[in-house]
Amino acid sequence: MAAEIVNPRSDSSTDQDGGAEPLDSFDPAFALHRGGKMAVQATVPIRDKDDLSLAYTPGVARVCTAIAEQPELVHEYTWKSSVVAVVTDGTAVLGLGDIGPEASLPVMEGKAILFKQFGGVDAVPIALDCTGVDEIIETVARIAPSFGGINLEDISAPRCFEIERRLQERLDIPVFHDDQHGTAIVTLAALRNAARLTGRELGELRAVISGAGAAGVAIAKFLLEAGLGDVAVADRKGIVSRDRDDLTPVKRELAEITNKAGISGTLEAALEGADVFIGVSGGTVPEPAVASMAKGAFVFAMANPHPEVHPDVAHKYAAVVATGRSDFPNQINNVLAFPGIFAGALQVRASRITEGMKIAAAEALAGVVGDDLAADYVIPSPFDERVAPAVTAAVAAAARAEGVARR
Repeated sequence: MAAEIVNPRSDSSTDQDGGAEPLDSFDPAFALHRGGKMAVQATVPIRDKDDLSLAYTPGVARVCTAIAEQPELVHEYTWKSSVVAVVTDGTAVLGLGDIGPEASLPVMEGKAILFKQFGGVDAVPIALDCTGVDEIIETVARIAPSFGGINLEDISAPRCFEIERRLQERLDIPVFHDDQHGTAIVTLAALRNAARLTGRELGELRAVISGAGAAGVAIAKFLLEAGLGDVAVADRKGIVSRDRDDLTPVKRELAEITNKAGISGTLEAALEGADVFIGVSGGTVPEPAVASMAKGAFVFAMANPHPEVHPDVAHKYAAVVATGRSDFPNQINNVLAFPGIFAGALQVRASRITEGMKIAAAEALAGVVGDDLAADYVIPSPFDERVAPAVTAAVAAAARAEGVARR
């Protein structure tokens, strides 16, 4: 029997048996999550002994033998090429931080059903009871034969960078840290359309990013790869710059490729005259700092649930405003990217996800907006049915062009 979740806020509410009142009774989120949000479903019927003998013994033995003799047949006769492992250690879960593997499972289940809903990709949530870099790499590498791709999720920086890099080197299937690259892809798509709307090129823009964690670092690198003019990244101590002696190896590398303008000091100082603000850190940016940005600036304040700049404030000064929330226009949401990216990669059995595939995904996502482009529509809705097919096709084509496709 499943354990009952009880109301921690009250010891006076009781049910008819005298027990504590279930949280389900007053919180619909608990009611939705009871029993979990997903299940395994068979794709073949087991109606009689003939079905059983084909799906299991003795018929299954013939398939196993064939795969043992020709390992590539695993893609044709198992689910491997259509399933992704969603792997976390629970150290950086949404805005909740280090809450551990068990508490991360509702988020991983949610990620898995988004894969299925928006990309038609099966996914399995896997929460690891270890946080060491070597332990995580070894564990994921050993379970990898069951999967066509690995989606790393909610693993804290800076460990996430090394974990992804070493797994990419070790495995011959896509390894993708969505907190980094999914965020960067959707941000680039929105930025391309904001620039198009205002008649500018990426190369003309100077951006400031608040947050030097997984998302902030990845966005900075990716935007520069795509042709952004300049970007400065701020952490809690100010702008990441070469003159600082307190930088981690990741931030030292970042300082070498960003901040061409040589800005030092505070985030607020860097925003003066900047064309773009990208928030992936939380906190609050003072209104005078937003007002000091260049005319026709873009404010992408993506912290949830509280954007770094409230849209009401941002709209006073910015030409385009985006957030991470669904109740404001221009939601920058990773679900616009990762289902189609993995669907495209799996479709062609890609050995990895390249920079070219990510840029193709961003361009396809931006292209969905088309001629409907407007200040309150620089990025499509996650429920736009054109999104996943467009991203899937673009990623598959890019994989073939870059030589990482195997079919």
